[in-house]
Amino acid sequence: MSGQDRTEQPTGKRRDEARKSGRVARSAEVNTAAVLVAVSGAVLAFGPRLLSQYESILREGLANASDPKLVQDGQLGSLLGWGLRAFALATAPIALTALGAGVLANVAQVRLRLTPLALKPSFAKISPLQGLKRIFGKNGAVETVKATVKTGAIGLIAYLVIKPKLSVLPSLTAASPSESLSVLGAAVRALALWAGGAFVVIAALDYAWQRYRHQSSLKMTKTEVRQEQKQTDTPPEVRRALRRRQLELARSRMMADVPTADVVVVNPTHYAVALRYDGTTAAPELVAKGRGPVAAAIRRVAEDARIPIVHNAPLARTIYATVELGKLIPEELFTAVAEVLAFVYRTAGRRSLNDRPRRTNTRRHAARRSSPRR
Repeated sequence: MSGQDRTEQPTGKRRDEARKSGRVARSAEVNTAAVLVAVSGAVLAFGPRLLSQYESILREGLANASDPKLVQDGQLGSLLGWGLRAFALATAPIALTALGAGVLANVAQVRLRLTPLALKPSFAKISPLQGLKRIFGKNGAVETVKATVKTGAIGLIAYLVIKPKLSVLPSLTAASPSESLSVLGAAVRALALWAGGAFVVIAALDYAWQRYRHQSSLKMTKTEVRQEQKQTDTPPEVRRALRRRQLELARSRMMADVPTADVVVVNPTHYAVALRYDGTTAAPELVAKGRGPVAAAIRRVAEDARIPIVHNAPLARTIYATVELGKLIPEELFTAVAEVLAFVYRTAGRRSLNDRPRRTNTRRHAARRSSPRR
């Protein structure tokens, strides 16, 4: 077992970072079960009153629709609007119950916390390749099995609940409406209770699976755990001292490269950039840059090493702001840099490579040029 195997349980910091990015254990089946159970309970509680309201709305609507004056005045649209509003108001308790159950189920799983990072646009969310991986990968297979089991379970429950009622259904044609509604209501009530129970079991199993899957995705390697422990256990002042030491080492390496430069461009005291061009790369390379005290140090090293110093404030500021240390000068600055190098070569002459130290340049460009492109 290598140190890169994810065998370690996630730390609290890892869990917090995942939560901030919107990665939490969440089961859609829990929401479905909560809404189904809540709606079933609401229907059982408000069902008789709801049927009475529906009956009253239909009776009043049909009575008004048969009025010839309403048809002549073109008020059928208003009547239809009234009917829709009346049905919506009658159904509102059940709709609000379903909405509240869905919200509570979500809050119970992930707790109430805003995660702006989860709302950030991401190409991976709309990538066709990632979508195919989700469909045909391991998770897609698990979702297919879950859907099959859920459909089979609900179908079996519906068959077992309705089968005993099949012998009674033909006789309902001769029964009164109240007797028919009573029998059908009992069947629907039994179906809702058994289906709700099945959904609760499925939701519990799916939530356990989602938690296991989420826990597995957060597991860490031994190296990651050690690094996090170092960051957590190290006092802030020690971490600041380490960062300061790293900056000092990087600055020392940069200063050691200044004597290998061909020219130092300054502004005149605030900025300084050192450029090197030996003909083996496509463009001059930035070997050192700085401003303020660092710029002054670059100037002193260049003077000690007899590196030509050229005053060009716009060029110095531009290179400092746009070029990373160790990178080549971009094409849009070729002309300005070439003029500086040409001026240095004309006035002072280029020194022999043996007169000053040179570091081996490991960046080899495929197209070798003898001078910057103008």
